Amino acid sequence: MPAPEPLSYEVDPMAPPSSIIKRTGEVVAFDEKKITTAIYKAAAAVGEHDREMAQELSRRVGASLARESGSPSVEEIQDLVEEVLIEAGHTRMAKAYIVYRQERARLRRARESPRSSGDAMPWRTMWETLVWNFDHDCSTLAGLNRHVHAGTFGELIHAAEAAYEERVDATARAILESRERVRVVIIAGPSSSGKTTATAKLCERLRAADLRVVPLSLDNYFFDLRLHPQDDSGDYDFETPEALDLRLVNQHLDDLLANREVQMPIYDFKLGRRSDSHKPLRLASNEVLLLDTLHGLYEPLTQSVDNDKKFHLYIETVLQLRDEEGRWVRWTDLRLLRRMLRDAAHRGYDPSQTIAHWHYVRRGELKHIIPHLGRADAVINGALPYELPIFKKHLGPHFPRLIEKWLDDPRRADAVARARRIHALMQGLAATGAEDVPPTSVLREFIGGSAYELH
Repeated sequence: MPAPEPLSYEVDPMAPPSSIIKRTGEVVAFDEKKITTAIYKAAAAVGEHDREMAQELSRRVGASLARESGSPSVEEIQDLVEEVLIEAGHTRMAKAYIVYRQERARLRRARESPRSSGDAMPWRTMWETLVWNFDHDCSTLAGLNRHVHAGTFGELIHAAEAAYEERVDATARAILESRERVRVVIIAGPSSSGKTTATAKLCERLRAADLRVVPLSLDNYFFDLRLHPQDDSGDYDFETPEALDLRLVNQHLDDLLANREVQMPIYDFKLGRRSDSHKPLRLASNEVLLLDTLHGLYEPLTQSVDNDKKFHLYIETVLQLRDEEGRWVRWTDLRLLRRMLRDAAHRGYDPSQTIAHWHYVRRGELKHIIPHLGRADAVINGALPYELPIFKKHLGPHFPRLIEKWLDDPRRADAVARARRIHALMQGLAATGAEDVPPTSVLREFIGGSAYELH
């Protein structure tokens, strides 16, 4: 099939519809940027990161809508997007968009199903963590406060760190048992679960057992932020697998396993782009590659590697802690607190930027991480039961400011809801410092002072 000709049509001067009808029947304002974002994601899925093309195609959709009367439904708009992509010759993008629609429909059905949260949960890890926390009087906020006030918080830290090291030891043993076939160890997990520290610790153990390992952080394979569409608040969605250069990742994996040298990119998170320098990397036949990546369980990320050559490790912050009302503290809130600190220290973000962006993080996790947990060969709990009192000292004062700042901004309703929940949680906590936290702790990845080279 010949390549599509450049778009050269004239945009209909008629105004697009002022409103659309959502699937719930709610009538909301028409927003062409959302169409642009959906088309851009379809383009990114087939390797085309062209924001101007996506904007032009979305304008064509808007012009077609302008010729119709009344408020169109979401489904009618999506049907029109497919027609526009096909008519413009972008059949691969149209196919990717159709797959995107089908996946969104599947996720909606899953959310509506009473069994939507079941089978992917790490039940064994949850149970073992709850038993450990109960035995060490840290399964509730009241228990944590007792440790702080009784002067035994340092002892809790020591015990929790020892338990974490045991979990890493067990995982290293599982990898070593598979050393005859495994060439790539993939350390996956949601944002701020502690993948980087787990990678460093596993490297230590595997090398001590004479298994030569080469770590490769796929964070360096992000596309430049300028290539991604922005929402109406100027934020970027880089929480999807397509935010990574999947083609280059697979090419480099294929080259490395064939003993060919690659030039690994280096990403500057403060500037939001790859730097001009590269790092040469080669994998010998007796070495194993360690990948630390958010979407390690997502099959297209490593599709150039045979499945029997891969070992999948999943990291999750299984906190298992109840608040004053007996409600479980959300794992995602612990990770949000971690990321707020890390983003401020290493990416130049204000905590408000991190919490405003978090809805993208959660959407990416629910779509691209949780559905693939069945691929994990092992699970490590990356949470430490003593973290929250330390986070209160570091971040507690920020939340009232965030709530007040965005209280009347409907675009920040998600951020305000999270800020309110965490602020209420922290009201019942005693604050304490991190003096007893060792430099080898996963917590140091976020509060600073880590013994490992993290960036």
